[in-house]
Amino acid sequence: MQTLLEILVSILPVFVFLTFLLLFDSFKLVKWRNIMITIGIGSAAALLCLLISTLLLTGFNVPPGILTRYIAPVIEETAKAGYIVFLLRKKKIGFMVDGAIYGFAIGAGFAVIENIYYLHSLVNKQLIVWVIRGLGTAVMHGGTTAIFTIISKNLEDRLRKRASVYLIPGFLAAVIVHSFFNHFFLRPAIMTVGQLIILPVLVTLVYIRSEKHLRSWLEIGLDTDVSVLEYITSGRLSETRIGRYLQSIMDQFPGEIMADMLCYLRIYLELSICAKGALLMQESGFKIPRDREVEDKIRELNFLEKSIGQTGKRAIAPLVQKSARDMWQIYLLS
Repeated sequence: MQTLLEILVSILPVFVFLTFLLLFDSFKLVKWRNIMITIGIGSAAALLCLLISTLLLTGFNVPPGILTRYIAPVIEETAKAGYIVFLLRKKKIGFMVDGAIYGFAIGAGFAVIENIYYLHSLVNKQLIVWVIRGLGTAVMHGGTTAIFTIISKNLEDRLRKRASVYLIPGFLAAVIVHSFFNHFFLRPAIMTVGQLIILPVLVTLVYIRSEKHLRSWLEIGLDTDVSVLEYITSGRLSETRIGRYLQSIMDQFPGEIMADMLCYLRIYLELSICAKGALLMQESGFKIPRDREVEDKIRELNFLEKSIGQTGKRAIAPLVQKSARDMWQIYLLS
């Protein structure tokens, strides 16, 4: 019973905070299934880090102080960041809000394994130790990965460059915070209280800013998509700059490829409108049913993308602004 209480005290706070993040997200950007997968990946990352740390301590005789303060933060933040990098590369994170949720979920899974391991290895098993590990260390793991994800997603949206560029500042920030925590410059209780004050404020500011950007993107993007789609379906596309641009490249492509490019543009706009409408419905509390027609359109979009080829995709790129956020909305539908 004592052991069970210690485990709950050491891991429950991080899951309470994660639940708070999910409930605070009015657009419900991340599904529970994805959260559970992310927690599992975080746990696997913790097991990998424990194996590496054991190898460094026993095989290479690295001093425990050096490992804890300088080497472990780099190893652990790298392991936790791996899945976040995958999500960013695959355009599965649309805003800082869902980035923070994924980051904290990774940290939650990591903290579960780490705290269970230390529960069996530490000599000091006073309850206060596990309270500090739960409110301090466990929340720190979630917080640093959330910081990495928030900074990386913000830079991705602003710079629109490859991940190798915009990942560095967030990773350095996560490692520095982690290393500072492990140095114990202040008493653990003081650091824990400070963290519990700073982290909620940081997350709240991120939510406010992210939701503001999301609403702006929905309003502006939805109006633009509907307007362009109306021109296409009414046969008045030639009156627009898009129509004039398509006419200017007609001589460079066969007629069937031009038809596929126009069809690609129409389907992309329809899916974009569906995604934005789904977000607005979710915010209002409506459950979005599975739509087979949407799934068919996604398959057709993928087929047309292969049909027009790389040259066609480059030609149509000015019309289909495939930023990370625009690609994310297709993932949202799928």
